[in-house]
Amino acid sequence: MHAVQLGGSHYAQYLGMSAGVAALIISCQPLLTAAVASRFLNERLAPGQWAGVLIGLAGVTLVVWHKIDMREVTLGSLVGTLVALAGVTSATLYQKVFSPRSDLKAAAVIQFAASLAVLAPLALAVEGFKFTWAWEMAAAIAFLVIFASILGVMVLYWLLRHGGAARVTSMMYLPPVFAVALELALFGVAPGWLTVLGMAVACGGVAMTVWSPRWRSSTS
Repeated sequence: MHAVQLGGSHYAQYLGMSAGVAALIISCQPLLTAAVASRFLNERLAPGQWAGVLIGLAGVTLVVWHKIDMREVTLGSLVGTLVALAGVTSATLYQKVFSPRSDLKAAAVIQFAASLAVLAPLALAVEGFKFTWAWEMAAAIAFLVIFASILGVMVLYWLLRHGGAARVTSMMYLPPVFAVALELALFGVAPGWLTVLGMAVACGGVAMTVWSPRWRSSTS
């Protein structure tokens, strides 16, 4: 998951794709997961759930709207982002179907070892492992490794044990909302009214998908 998703999305931004476009494409994961799960995993989604998935995606679109720039989208960056989308979707479904009870710590170790084996040679070949040390960079890496990777993936796997894939992955609409909150808390960047509206719409879509009393899943 990490090697394909993060490698594909970051390489797309390395090629010039804006963060907004990359985030919007990868945020299609809940919609793609819901389509696959309803077709092949027999997860029955009520109309309200489908509406929630679409509303959540619309909310994310509003949140990242000011960061969307189509001028730098190239075929290579688009392919990289689509590979990232396919990777995170297939990895989530694989975990749900084939490894629902795997040990979370062991799964994390395997995940990072596989990512290291794939991305380290690419980092050496493409960039020569060049970096400029800074405390800000160290803090960002620590945050990404501890919270976004280790804890985030373990929570995702735990949720997949107890709920349907479509319902769980709808929560992937929330990271852009948290990113806006962190921007405000850490850097004092106040969101505009369109972003605030998008945050509310995204949260509403997730709530419709997760908590609707009519939702039933044969896997939960």
